[in-house]
Amino acid sequence: MEKQNFLAVDIGNSWYKALASDNGILSEYQLPNAIALFDEEFYEKPYDDEDIVLEENLIVEVKSPAVIDKREIFYIGKGAARQRDVSLTAFNNQKVDEDRTYLLLFGMAAYHALLQSPEETEIHYSIDQLAVSLPTTQYKERKSRLKDKLAGTHTVIFHKVPGVQEPKELVVKLEIKNIIVGAEGACAYLGLTRDQETLEVRNEELVKESIKGIIIGDLGGDSVDFVGIKNNKPVASVEGEPFGINQFLDNIIQRVSKKEMFRFDSRAELEEKLAAGQSEWYVEPFAGVRKDISKYIIPQLKSMAIKYLEHFDRVRSSTTEIKGAVRYIAVGGAAKLARKQIQEAAVRWNERGRPIELMFPQDMEKLNVQGLMILAKMNQLKKVQGNHVISTKG
Repeated sequence: MEKQNFLAVDIGNSWYKALASDNGILSEYQLPNAIALFDEEFYEKPYDDEDIVLEENLIVEVKSPAVIDKREIFYIGKGAARQRDVSLTAFNNQKVDEDRTYLLLFGMAAYHALLQSPEETEIHYSIDQLAVSLPTTQYKERKSRLKDKLAGTHTVIFHKVPGVQEPKELVVKLEIKNIIVGAEGACAYLGLTRDQETLEVRNEELVKESIKGIIIGDLGGDSVDFVGIKNNKPVASVEGEPFGINQFLDNIIQRVSKKEMFRFDSRAELEEKLAAGQSEWYVEPFAGVRKDISKYIIPQLKSMAIKYLEHFDRVRSSTTEIKGAVRYIAVGGAAKLARKQIQEAAVRWNERGRPIELMFPQDMEKLNVQGLMILAKMNQLKKVQGNHVISTKG
């Protein structure tokens, strides 16, 4: 499988996280889930192309059957987050039906392709296996439609590209050959138990625990995706909820804006500050003025932690398939940010006689995308082995 190109994308409500494998060489990307309309009239070009970081200035036009409005040009990711008309995800958004999903996904894939061929102005990039995720609340009914929309050839035009002659455009044609859709949470289990290179089981202990039952709670931007694992397979009776960190981030942003006269460009900017640790929980609304914002952050994280555990308790009580689960696992970027508050809330659950002892794995925010890469490679292996069987029969 070393000669194939694989792309795994965790379509998150706060971040798009991607792993790309080209002929065995791995690349990693992360873009804020933000888009904004591009307006030539208001584009401010730095004095020199050398002042422009392409990743922070991704301006794309996507020509694809998956995109409804094919005439518009958009900022995506970090560049979009800085625009006044930035569009962030709405609560309980339907990923399969929204243009933003394809603008960001194809834009990220094309950006990776561009980095592989930096001297070209028109690039043809083929993806042998694309693996993407959906929340458990959307997975069953929407996965087939998502695969249909992603299949085929899609064109991405990058505008205002630094270091390129006028009209400063680069064209990337993406050919997506095969698609596999994974459920968030279930992908995290794959990431926990399988080796990315060999695809073999690397955590025998966790697989053995799945005989009795495991519950994974993947806490993200706008959904908490619960997956029950029994005998190393997901069970049908466990599903997620439209609940996540974004509503709490929005509350923090509103309070800081009102009380401290400072406006965050996006949720992603706030999340980066939270991830840096409490020593960075301040803003500077004016030069030389530093304001501590931990008093706005901590209550919101505490409130989210309590709700997260309430959802966990509801799930374990409502399913008979994994009654008596022996392991509860917290995954997702939001769970990592609020780990301290979740652990503190769990102490109180223990005092009530309803203990929820959570495991917090290493790289818990990356497990879904790691599991998706494993899915992509497994899908390719299955395809190759199937072709081999057919050829030997013939």
